[in-house]
Amino acid sequence: MEAVESVIRPAVPADLDAVAEIFAHYVRHTVVTFEEAPPPAAAWHQRFEDLAGQGLPFLVAELSGEVVGYAYAAPWRPKPAYRHTVENSIYLAPDRTGRGLGGALLDALLAACAQTQVRQVIAVIADAGTDASVALHRRFGFTDVGRLAAIGYKHGRWVDTVLMQRSVGRALDGEHPDRTRV
Repeated sequence: MEAVESVIRPAVPADLDAVAEIFAHYVRHTVVTFEEAPPPAAAWHQRFEDLAGQGLPFLVAELSGEVVGYAYAAPWRPKPAYRHTVENSIYLAPDRTGRGLGGALLDALLAACAQTQVRQVIAVIADAGTDASVALHRRFGFTDVGRLAAIGYKHGRWVDTVLMQRSVGRALDGEHPDRTRV
């Protein structure tokens, strides 16, 4: 059997039904997202338009023409001073994990962020008893910057979140250049 290469590309509106389906699995069956009801496809279309309007990346991973994962960067907080900081999100179809797709998406997302005005990328990772997401982010230069204890309650249990951070892009005016990673 011939190996199939993944394609990481910018998302298009036709991808959003698959994105919604992937995310719905995690909403219904895990605590890795604190959403309690899967957002409808219309909400994904709105998110896609909002991110595009802000010049932020929304990517998909495709295998044999099928969307099997996605990643995007969204504003970290709404206040203007946070405009150079984003939070990343990466999700894979549950039967497509452990194949390097998460790393391919994160690598492409960081590269795309570096081409924008993004300076800091924050990962907010639900501590669901698995270290896969934390390990992935560490591999790409994220460092631990905090933990919020029992911050979310889902599926009958309290869940912590781990906060990780990585610099991208070029130094901004007045910023110390040694504090910037590309």
